[in-house]
Order: sequence, then C-alpha cells, then structure tokens
Amino acid sequence: MRRSDINTIIRQSDDFIRSFGFLLPPFAYWRPKEMQARLSEIEGIVSGRLGWDITDYGGGDFDKLGLFLFTVRNGDTADLARGCGMLYAEKIMISRRDQISPMHRHVIKAEDIINRGGGTLALELFASDPDGNIDQEAEVLVATDGIWRRLPAGGTLLLQPGESVTLRPGMWHAFWAEGKDTLIGEVSTVNDDLTDNIFRDPVSRFSTIEEDEEPLHLLVSDYPAWLENASGRGVAGS
Repeated sequence: MRRSDINTIIRQSDDFIRSFGFLLPPFAYWRPKEMQARLSEIEGIVSGRLGWDITDYGGGDFDKLGLFLFTVRNGDTADLARGCGMLYAEKIMISRRDQISPMHRHVIKAEDIINRGGGTLALELFASDPDGNIDQEAEVLVATDGIWRRLPAGGTLLLQPGESVTLRPGMWHAFWAEGKDTLIGEVSTVNDDLTDNIFRDPVSRFSTIEEDEEPLHLLVSDYPAWLENASGRGVAGS
C-alpha cells in the first residue's frame, strides 16, 4: 500500500468513526515525531500495539480485500497464563461495503464482533475439524447477543446495527459489510495479531508500505522501525 493512500484512509476513517459519536484516544493524533519524543511514556502503547492498523492483506486492492482497525486497549498474554490482570482487548473497525476480511481463525482469542452502525455485517462461518482445519460439514453453533444460533457449514450470519456475535477460538470466519460501510466493535481476550491469526488462504496480515509521502500517523506495524529502532532513521515532522 502507498503511504499516501494510508493517510487518506486514516482521515476518512476518523471522520466515519466520529459520525457515530465514537472518539479515539488522544494518542491517536500524535505525529510520528511526538511519539518518538514521548517514547519513555508510551511503552504500553508500543508493547500492546495500540493504534492505527490498515491492511490490504497483501492483495493490493484495499477496497475489495482489506480492513481498517484501531486497537484502543490490549492486555498482556502473560496475564492470560496467570489467569488474572488485564485479560481483554478492544478494537474499533470499519468494513467498507463489499470489502472482504478473509477467512481465518484464532487459536487463543475469543471475541465479540459488534455491528456498531451503518450497513449489515455479514459473516461466513465454519467450525474447525479436530486438526484445526475448516470442517466443511459440521453445523455451526454461535451465540448472538446471548441467543444461540445454528447455521450450516459455511452459512452466512447477518448482523444488523446493534447486534453482535461471540466467536470462540477455532471458529473460522470471514466478514464484509452489505449495503453501507459499517462500523464494527470488537471486544476480546488479549489480542496478538503477530501470532494468533490463522488464514485459510496465503495472505499477509500486515501490508508492505510504499513510502511516497510522510506518515500522518504511525501504524502499529510501523512501530518496530519508527519507534523501537528510531535511533537509526529519521521521523516525520509534526
């Protein structure tokens, strides 16, 4: 993805989020130089990978295959092992009309996916077989706002604004918005996008970036190069 396109998506997405009365935290608007200057204060942001996340899954066509995400809060996987502490995470996401987020599952993370407004959120769902692969025959059982729903393998669940679904670890799912761009909430156990996404097809969770202009704000995938290794490169001005 070109950095100029990412910057445009950030601006458009912020406007879309605000149109629903949802406000991002102050650090969302820090420029790269400010994040570097405050590096001693933001260990929780960097280690938790809080912030902007835009991906085309390596496909090169964001409008068809892609997702906008902003991680608002995220706990520590070590807390999961201890069974206490900050065991949760929260994201706000945008699925554009007919934009696919590809089929995948999580090993550890359980999540509530919430249609916060806009169009209809469609999810294609499969159970896992004993080896963790897609079970092409097994019925899918999921809870939508605490109500159990049964779907055939590969069935499509439609969520209207205000509705949600609970996806347990191992539940295969792809999703997209129908009718209108859709604001999506995600409340989950601790999130690790580096290791806990198993995709059906060969895709890249994080996009390669063509640096055709300076970043408006850093993506979480920028943190290693721009913050953790900041002494080795210049950072955009404020």
